[in-house]
Amino acid sequence: MKIYAFHLLNDYSGSPKVLMQLMKSWVKNDFEVHMVTSSGRKGFLSNIEGINYHYFWYKWAENPYLRLFNLMLSQLIILSTLLFKVTKKDIIYINTVLPFGAAFLGKLKGCRIIYHIHETTVKPPIFKKFLFGVAKKWATDVIYVSKFLSEQEPFNENRTYILHNAIELEFLKEANKKRKVKTSTSKVLMVCSLKEYKGVNEFFVLAKNNSKYSFRLVLNSSKQEIDTYFYGLIRPNNLEIYDTQTNLHPFYQWADIILNLSKPDGWVETFGLTIIEAMAYGIPAIVPPVGGIIELVEENKNGFLVDSRNAKLLHEKLNQLLNNQDVYERMATYSLKKIHLFSEDVFIQKNLKILKVDELV
Repeated sequence: MKIYAFHLLNDYSGSPKVLMQLMKSWVKNDFEVHMVTSSGRKGFLSNIEGINYHYFWYKWAENPYLRLFNLMLSQLIILSTLLFKVTKKDIIYINTVLPFGAAFLGKLKGCRIIYHIHETTVKPPIFKKFLFGVAKKWATDVIYVSKFLSEQEPFNENRTYILHNAIELEFLKEANKKRKVKTSTSKVLMVCSLKEYKGVNEFFVLAKNNSKYSFRLVLNSSKQEIDTYFYGLIRPNNLEIYDTQTNLHPFYQWADIILNLSKPDGWVETFGLTIIEAMAYGIPAIVPPVGGIIELVEENKNGFLVDSRNAKLLHEKLNQLLNNQDVYERMATYSLKKIHLFSEDVFIQKNLKILKVDELV
């Protein structure tokens, strides 16, 4: 069986990492796997053994109109490049709703079209309507990363599945080796994209107002992009800012608590891969009170649910967790217990079952 997997922008964020895990499992299970992604970038989808690569041109632009034009052009390139390579018996696997050209290709060739949906926040609304409209019209199967997302973006006439993201087995083994018992708690970590709606500014202020703690912010961006974003701001002495990292283990080893401060009015988290990675280290979390991320963090069990726009409550919960050893240890223990719900083996077997569902009919 041949699978053509499509992803727009290869980087070190959550959605390409999930696709990387899946593609490795497909190769191990004797699928012929073709990866279709934009050229000129390194990320989780780069140089995977056993994968056939097809690249197309795409360049992200700050200007939304230019960005839309570039996206449209890139999807035309996908169509023209693969129109005579893809056959009806192949599977079209679309990671996120953005590579909509793959759906056009699959429809033209009569392929099975599987959408793996990670997002609900797409702007502007008319563009979201178009992307999800294409998916709803032509998808044969839809995979959601959370129950929340399945309710937020229902595809009533398609075969639908909920497949929570999973922690890599090798990552879990490494965490088990390096995890240490905490004797004191004062180190705060956040890993995210360099976007205002991700709560980057709120993290900056939180560090400034809590000088007794150490803060680290790991951003999926270059040093130049980071310098430009924070230009003119005085960075607190207790805050370290890092550019894109390919290995997060040292940061999880260092951290006592992990934050996700995405603002619900700008971005609703549908999952939270860095949260489950931190859970493997027994690290409690503070996350938004809405979205798929609350399927990972339970209030007062392995963390707190806080809207980052409420600075007073955020400050209180951070201090409550870091200043109370009994509370901290209880939440850390529950985090380790809950991580087993996100087993990579279960994740892969569920995905393989979806791929082979037509063979079972």
